[in-house]
Amino acid sequence: MDNNGMMEKEEIFSKVLRAGRRTYFFDVRSTKAGDYYLTITESKKFTNDDGSFHYKKHKIYLYKEDFSEFSSILNEMTDFIINEKGDEVISERHQKDFKKEFTDAPDSVQSGTESKSAERFTDIDFDDI
Repeated sequence: MDNNGMMEKEEIFSKVLRAGRRTYFFDVRSTKAGDYYLTITESKKFTNDDGSFHYKKHKIYLYKEDFSEFSSILNEMTDFIINEKGDEVISERHQKDFKKEFTDAPDSVQSGTESKSAERFTDIDFDDI
């Protein structure tokens, strides 16, 4: 029993997907009545300034009566994303430690003046404020 006096749910079947800083856990568990349901847990690792780390977890409980619609919508949404944006992953720029590389080539010229991007103007990270 855990600290709340509740028995932990036994995992019947489990799979793990490691994806960079994120890990996804897929666990089949049993209800009190003996039926099965699925939990999907996203665990994301965060590093503190002192080098220690912690995890943030988010969990979804998915019951059999919702499997068909959930699967249909998930497939529709993933197909839409792939059709609109392709398979290429372009999220590196959203990582906290991402640094955009600049070349010495001039920026595009608009109305006869050189345009300057916000990244070239300053390197302030809003997480530092």
